[in-house]
Amino acid sequence: MRDVLTQTGAVAKLLGQRFESRPQQLAMADSVARAMASKSTAIIEAGTGVGKSFAYLVPAIERCAFHNEKVVVATNTIALQEQLVAKDIPLLEQALGDRLYDDKGKARLRAVLVKGRGNYVSLRRLKLASERQTQILPDAPSRRSLNVIEDWAATTDDGTLSTLPELERPAIWDRVQSDSGNCMGRRCPNYEACFYQSARREMEKANLLICNHALFFSDLALRAQDVGFLPRYDHVILDEAHCVEDVAAEHFGLSLTQGRVAHLLASLYHQRTRKGYLAQLAHLGMDLDLVNRAIELVAQADEASRLFFDDLVHLYRSPEVRNGRVRRPDSIANPLTPAMNDLALRLRRLREEVTNDPDRFELNAYAARAGDIADAAEALVAQTAPGACYWIDLSDRLAGPPRVSIACSPIDVAPLLRQHLFTGQTSVILTSATLATRTIDDLEPTERAETAFAHTISRLGCEGASTLQLGSPFDHASQVELHVDRTMPQPNKGELEPAYLRELVSRIHDHIVATDGGAFILFTSFKLLYAVADLLQGPLESLGMPVFVQGRGGSRTTLLETFRSTDRGVLLGAASFWQGVDVQGDTLRNVIITRLPFDPPDRPLTEARLERIADRGGNPFMEDSLPRAIIRFKQGFGRLIRSKTDTGRVVVLDPRIVTKQYGRLFLQALPEGTQIIDVGANHQPDFDDF
Repeated sequence: MRDVLTQTGAVAKLLGQRFESRPQQLAMADSVARAMASKSTAIIEAGTGVGKSFAYLVPAIERCAFHNEKVVVATNTIALQEQLVAKDIPLLEQALGDRLYDDKGKARLRAVLVKGRGNYVSLRRLKLASERQTQILPDAPSRRSLNVIEDWAATTDDGTLSTLPELERPAIWDRVQSDSGNCMGRRCPNYEACFYQSARREMEKANLLICNHALFFSDLALRAQDVGFLPRYDHVILDEAHCVEDVAAEHFGLSLTQGRVAHLLASLYHQRTRKGYLAQLAHLGMDLDLVNRAIELVAQADEASRLFFDDLVHLYRSPEVRNGRVRRPDSIANPLTPAMNDLALRLRRLREEVTNDPDRFELNAYAARAGDIADAAEALVAQTAPGACYWIDLSDRLAGPPRVSIACSPIDVAPLLRQHLFTGQTSVILTSATLATRTIDDLEPTERAETAFAHTISRLGCEGASTLQLGSPFDHASQVELHVDRTMPQPNKGELEPAYLRELVSRIHDHIVATDGGAFILFTSFKLLYAVADLLQGPLESLGMPVFVQGRGGSRTTLLETFRSTDRGVLLGAASFWQGVDVQGDTLRNVIITRLPFDPPDRPLTEARLERIADRGGNPFMEDSLPRAIIRFKQGFGRLIRSKTDTGRVVVLDPRIVTKQYGRLFLQALPEGTQIIDVGANHQPDFDDF
């Protein structure tokens, strides 16, 4: 297996002239193999083009096929999961051929894509919903959506959301999805045909499991409560590991939205249409007094929910709360918990009265969901989780009141990950193109790992991990120019001030014209993104350059597919467009970074993290704000060069990168040899100047 990726190895023999042996890939594969053999933790930064998926898949396959062990590979994006399952693993299986079969012809490697249960349709629940649709569904669009699901279910191969057509009423999926609370197991008449149970059986037999970060950390949080979804595994590989802290914080936290409560209550009984699950129970011969009492409790819970979330809005807008963060427990009354507990108790009583299994399991699931909402509301209002940050979020809508939610996350996930992930019982491989904040070659040997990976190690709690930094094999000196503009006004809180906006739009326009389109424009706020889009779209489209704006005109995937199909497109994006986006070739030749990607310091969780560092005498900016911004900046820079033939420019329209002392740290984190064109400087600098 050590020779699989060499110039004379199995992959080279399969691909022929298309194969290129890379020393960085071999070094990474060796590091992964050592960590797996010793059940230790490894942090590996592998620049774009290293071929990191093959570098960790080959040693992973070795542990699965020849050591009878199980490996979980978790990625943050769907695109990478699909690449692993549809392309990379099949290619390695083909290259290795007979070596992956034992003497009896049985496959040594069994790889599966693992999805959460809620992704699967329940054939039994679909049939039940179809039979009762006139009683439980409130309107014609809902019934049409159910019919779409029925037609799809008759032809789908895997029964998951990934192939489901778009629905008029997406919430109808809740009526038909597989759910642990109402699963009948082997008693279900559809057990053998069940898509979820079939996938579960395949997962149990598999030894190489591919999933997303959300599923992995959801499972890890459940394991902390002695339950779980994934089977026991020996090794875990976390690709796109720069996202690990945020995903872990979310899944070890808690949230409750007004929409979640409203959807459950409307599913039970819709006050306006008088339809819903409880309404149709009367047609089954149920005791009408019991059913009507349950319907009354739905109405009471609906009123309690209105009071609860209205109080959250008032608290959010009060002087006590700044930026949504709730620092004091029991800041509002909590009528929601007793109301939902009463409802859950009544649903359990109804469950004991029904005479058929399908309704008994449906009521069990509804009762469990009501109980979960009651527990979440109590925990969030009373602030029962130690070391957590609590906040209220209001999301404005074009019509109607704002969406309201209350949530909490651990301020520091490191203790939780030390306890549940970095236990020494499994190897853990953390890899990404951006995990270090410094280039090791620029540091003294004695401080390399401690300095370059200090932020990742401290935030994740993986002290003692081995570290490896592998540069990109691409020739950035000849493939990319970095344009920095010190003449641009410095951004501040007034980023929508007319003078700043005018200067920003003018420079963006000039750089786009210089490359004849083919540009990503990356923002750190949607307000600025939309303001720039409103001013740029007309002028650019008059030049024949189609403009794509995140949040307008389709999903992220749709925007990317349309952009890839154009030669002169311009895409304006924020948040997720800084990472996980792969556009190879001349279609993308210009990446414009409007400002350095510092997290807003008043974001509740960010604020709490900074306060904790300050309380122990640390420097919040240097220890947290700056490292996070550098890693995200590297992600944005990395959107441009995705292959050895890509060329173009990266433009930074934030003068702080050259006018502030900390700016040099952003530049030092970039690939070696990157050409810098400093607009407004007295001379064109060399990289060493910074």
